[in-house]
Amino acid sequence: MWLRKTSPIDRVALAILLLSVVVRVVSALGTRLPYSGFLSFLSFLAIMYLVIRLIPWFRTQVMWPLRNRLIVAYVFIAVVPIILLFSMAGVGLYGLYLQLGAHLLHDDLQARINTVAADADAFAAAIQQETAKGVSPRDESILSKPDVARLLAAERIESPNLEVYLNRGKHLVDKGDGQRFAGIVEWAGKSSIACALKIDGPTGPTTILVEEPVNSAFLDGLSSELGPIKLNFLLPAGSKPGARTTFNFNGRVYIPGDEVSSRRRVLPPPTNFLDVPVNGASTIELSQLEADRNQGPVAIFASFSLRPSAVNRELLTSVGDVGPVLVEVLVVAGVIFLLLEITALVTGVVLTRTITTSIGDLYEATLRVRRGDFSKRVRVRQRDQLGALGESFNEMTSSISELIEEQRQRQRLENEISIAREVQAQLFPQSLPSLPGLLLGAICRPARVVSGDYYDFIRLGPNRLGIALADISGKGIFAALLMASLQAALRSTAMLDGQGGTCDLVSKLNRHLFRNTSDDRYATFFYAVYDEQARTLTYTNAGHLAPFFVHDGNVQELEEGGTVVGLFEEYPFTQGVIKVEPGSLLVLFSDGLTEPENVYGEEFGRQRVRAEILRQVNLPPQRLAENLIAAAEQWAGTPEQADDITVVVAHMG
Repeated sequence: MWLRKTSPIDRVALAILLLSVVVRVVSALGTRLPYSGFLSFLSFLAIMYLVIRLIPWFRTQVMWPLRNRLIVAYVFIAVVPIILLFSMAGVGLYGLYLQLGAHLLHDDLQARINTVAADADAFAAAIQQETAKGVSPRDESILSKPDVARLLAAERIESPNLEVYLNRGKHLVDKGDGQRFAGIVEWAGKSSIACALKIDGPTGPTTILVEEPVNSAFLDGLSSELGPIKLNFLLPAGSKPGARTTFNFNGRVYIPGDEVSSRRRVLPPPTNFLDVPVNGASTIELSQLEADRNQGPVAIFASFSLRPSAVNRELLTSVGDVGPVLVEVLVVAGVIFLLLEITALVTGVVLTRTITTSIGDLYEATLRVRRGDFSKRVRVRQRDQLGALGESFNEMTSSISELIEEQRQRQRLENEISIAREVQAQLFPQSLPSLPGLLLGAICRPARVVSGDYYDFIRLGPNRLGIALADISGKGIFAALLMASLQAALRSTAMLDGQGGTCDLVSKLNRHLFRNTSDDRYATFFYAVYDEQARTLTYTNAGHLAPFFVHDGNVQELEEGGTVVGLFEEYPFTQGVIKVEPGSLLVLFSDGLTEPENVYGEEFGRQRVRAEILRQVNLPPQRLAENLIAAAEQWAGTPEQADDITVVVAHMG
């Protein structure tokens, strides 16, 4: 019956599988049939095809009932976490032993560096003794003196390749603390352990360099329980033309150079089936021994292998007899965890029947709602979370029409706000004006969708430019509308009376806002006119944060003016005039730049703004404006803004 529902391709796939089973049975009896390999390949393709074909049937037939889905879900809940935990533990242990291996390797190298440094101190002491006898420390013949020669012969018993040099390694000492350097260096395309010391003598300071090459014997002499170690010397890209293999570490590109491998280091035998070998790697950046070589940075790529049991013996010896107890505790905890997972599986299967009944009722009700019938109510059978879900569904269907209408209203409001944002963006200068000897930069970063801050540049003639910055009281749409009114009044007033003083213009704006806004609406406002020909800056500050005028490291705060605009109909505003020298800098900003607080509640403040300006005074205006905002955000520790931030920078002269 079911064969009638299958396609011809399905039947061919089934026939291939049946034929494959027959061939395997015959082969098991000792008869080798031809083309059995090709038939196995066809069987694999047939299995893949049938699996893909069964996925829709499995999803629509087997997995359609919620009960089956929950059973499968609980199987995954019980089994998959165990698999994931074991996998995570394996990956974690692998990463841990990689870290331990790299740590042991670095410790071995550091121990050898310390040994070479101690040898260097001994040679320095011997050379100073010879210096006290009248031999110049700059004379390389001092290395052949009896005390120095005996010390060198004694050190070479343990390190046959140890070398001592005079008057070398000065730049290594300078790279260190000015007195000594100890580390791994690059010398003539090889890696070495080197220690450079500066010693004082009658004829002045000189340097002593103790060097031991990193070779196979050196690697064999490392004391840790690591297995074979291999060091690949990495050269900067371009030092070997035609090299194809490259390595990228810390943003630098290297190519492989010479290779040094240990010869006598071997892995110990495993202690159990879990004691598998672990292969790891680490990179070590080198200093250059020769200061006059025009070569980029070099490094070593160190690879190693280890046995976890050997590393455990070396690192966990301090635990003593407690180690086996800890292992037993871990095994018992794992067994308990497995039992709990099995219990959770059984409990989940038992709870499936009670869950599916309530979910089935909810499913039927949702079908009614989808057809537009909001009068459907589900039956609440028990007083548990599923019963609460049924009650919530009943409440939802009773108010769904209202929610749909609210969503529509919200969408309309969002569209209106989006339009307001686009309109407001057109009110700001679309491009910065150009004037001889004047460079401008400006940023307005709103705290909400629309901003209550406003800045503008107004051309008043071929050599005069008006610069404005305002901070409207409040936030949101109303502040944006008031900002648009202020922008229109400012531009019309400035164009009609471009030759008047800044105090007159601010007075007119004050009367305009007072007569056209409510009593609780006002704005802080700063307006300045830069005259390139007269080299003057005339300004009026109406209650705004005093901008900074910087010249030759001196900072002047522009406070001349009066109170905010929009509160009093008639107010006698004043104006100030500043002589603009070449290289002068004017920085205007709103209180959103000074008010961000750090985790301790301390504001960024004007003094920090001033310090940042003096530190970055030579940057281009736009870059300086961006850096000031970035400094305030870094102080606050979060990009979220409590107020609009506006910064205008003008480099004059």
